[in-house]
Amino acid sequence: MKLAVTLALVATTLTVSLPASAQFQKPEDAVKYRQSALSLMGTHFSRLGAMANGRVPFDAKVAQDNAALVETLSKLPWAGFTADSEKLRSKAKPEIWMDQAKFKQASETMMADVAKLNVAAKTGNLDQIKAAFGNAAGSCKACHDAFRE
Repeated sequence: MKLAVTLALVATTLTVSLPASAQFQKPEDAVKYRQSALSLMGTHFSRLGAMANGRVPFDAKVAQDNAALVETLSKLPWAGFTADSEKLRSKAKPEIWMDQAKFKQASETMMADVAKLNVAAKTGNLDQIKAAFGNAAGSCKACHDAFRE
């Protein structure tokens, strides 16, 4: 049931995310949007990490479901990094707006690594998931180190 609700949320979010930047009536809305997308992505990524690190039993179906969601969610937050949200209080460093090319590259690297994680999850092979999870976690960390307080 939780998966169905999450999938419904993702579908709804995708429906409005394409023109999302035009939909933010206030800069605060953009910040809430990106924080929500990143939070939800982190929740599902953590579930994969718990399996990859042996903290919970491995379940191939759960891994596949979570990896698919993480890949979908990885595409969403970037619309919320609007120029008018730069000065608002958040964990986003000014470097996001000062070096947008580097930030874009970091987001693209993360999305590519998460896509590879999803491919690995589809195999049902824990060793492949562990390797792909490590790469995805590394790209997340690199972005956090450079662009998040």
